[in-house]
Amino acid sequence: QVQLVESGGGLVQAGGSLRLSCAASGSTFSGYTVGWFRQAPGKERDFVASIIWSVGGTYYADSVEGRFTVSRDTAKNTIYLQMNNLKPEDTAVYYCAADFAERLTRSSYHYDYWGQGTQVTVSS
Repeated sequence: QVQLVESGGGLVQAGGSLRLSCAASGSTFSGYTVGWFRQAPGKERDFVASIIWSVGGTYYADSVEGRFTVSRDTAKNTIYLQMNNLKPEDTAVYYCAADFAERLTRSSYHYDYWGQGTQVTVSS
């Protein structure tokens, strides 16, 4: 069983950048797909991006395509979400999640393990 810990959230002005990290403990990410989701107040949890650990294949929501990049560091067993050109509508709690399967899915139902979330706030 893998435990996930996110970090890197904070307050940033519109147009700025942040990098979120998702570190695994208890297991490596081998065999997993790792996804990023976000949830704004009063809204449902939405898919942001995902990456297949073994091959690095990625998948993005239309709303972040071209602004966000998901990547992995195999030596550190960590997933990153680089967020550039942030907008106020990107404000949310961001969660990383792990799916014990190699598939690029946007459905939260496929993800078995979740981190505690990290707050990202973008001011206008």
